Amino acid sequence: MRPMSTSEALDFLGEGSRTGKLAWVAADGRPHVAPVWFIVEDGDLLFATGTRSGKALAMRREPRVSLVVDTETPPYAFVKVDGVVELIEDSEDLRRVSTLAGARYMGPDQAESFGERNSGPGECLVRLRPTSITGVRGVADWD
Repeated sequence: MRPMSTSEALDFLGEGSRTGKLAWVAADGRPHVAPVWFIVEDGDLLFATGTRSGKALAMRREPRVSLVVDTETPPYAFVKVDGVVELIEDSEDLRRVSTLAGARYMGPDQAESFGERNSGPGECLVRLRPTSITGVRGVADWD
């Protein structure tokens, strides 16, 4: 195993179309995890969610979250981000980020329609500002 630098971890987060697994705590104290599509911008992670979704309501109450991204093939790697979120209801930024996420996960030919679909009424932009980033490459390497 080899630890990643913060720079390497941010590069890892921005590679390909890996899905993030976002964790938060519900109002009743239960842990929750859900997949999110995100982009990396200036060291922050950005994604869209519904303003009335369980995760948005929970993040408004408690803005501390964790997000994990991993590879599913040997030798395996992962990055864990702990941080604080800000929910933003700026439709212009939301549209821009949703379009970039659409390009990343759906391909350039579907980016605009994905951006439009995920930036309408009832959606908000989430900016995750890392307070801690931990990454490891070669999880299955025993050297």
